Amino acid sequence: MDIVVLLKQVPDTETLIQIADDKTSIRTEDVKWVINPYDELAVEEALRIKEKHGGKVTILSTGPERAVESIRTALAMGADEGVLVDDPAIQGSDALGTAKVVTAALRETGYDLIIAGQRAVDDDGYQVPAAVAELLGIPQASMIIREEITDGKIRCERTVEGGTVVVETDLPALFTTQRGINEPRYASLPGIMKAKKKPLVRKTLADLGIDPSEVGVSGAKCRVVALSFPPERSPGRIIEGETAEAKAAELVRLLREEAKVI
Repeated sequence: MDIVVLLKQVPDTETLIQIADDKTSIRTEDVKWVINPYDELAVEEALRIKEKHGGKVTILSTGPERAVESIRTALAMGADEGVLVDDPAIQGSDALGTAKVVTAALRETGYDLIIAGQRAVDDDGYQVPAAVAELLGIPQASMIIREEITDGKIRCERTVEGGTVVVETDLPALFTTQRGINEPRYASLPGIMKAKKKPLVRKTLADLGIDPSEVGVSGAKCRVVALSFPPERSPGRIIEGETAEAKAAELVRLLREEAKVI
């Protein structure tokens, strides 16, 4: 079974994010870059499927050269090979532009199953996996917490508001991972050493036959107009009082007279 994991490199959630001078991007000088946490779940699930059914796991990513580090991390976890689409013209792509690049690369690599994180924690777009499935003309199941493959079909349990539902479809298909599906493994020292020798192919838009005008800023249907931090919240207040009853009474007074919520 040929399994392809869509991987995005994102800033570590503990990194201090600063807005760049252009007000539409972030400063990248001191950012620590990591595998998108939901994509890490996708890598782990792909490895478990491979261990059960056999086959090959390919990591596919788009981005600059620094994304190689995250691909190598996935290879150290146990993936077999990596593909990076690195082209300056991709910069500034919206979700649809990214999906076009990923789709073109998938058509070259081949696939039986595509796995992606349900969202990337940097832009929270949720759109790329669904767009890729649509462009490929294959079914998609999102927010998956459990899956089972039998007889050329995949049966998935997905989260919905207030519960879960079970869906089934034929392969090839694409599904996105949700927290709870697994616990990603750590890369072992032997795995890290082996990852250095595993194949990693770099491709450009020309290699994929994509016109640069279809992606990047020129091809974007959506663009970032401005970035800004949320307004600072006013500090909390400590309710003073000799007794619990006195504090409760003062709290009610403040809610009625100042906050005007009761």
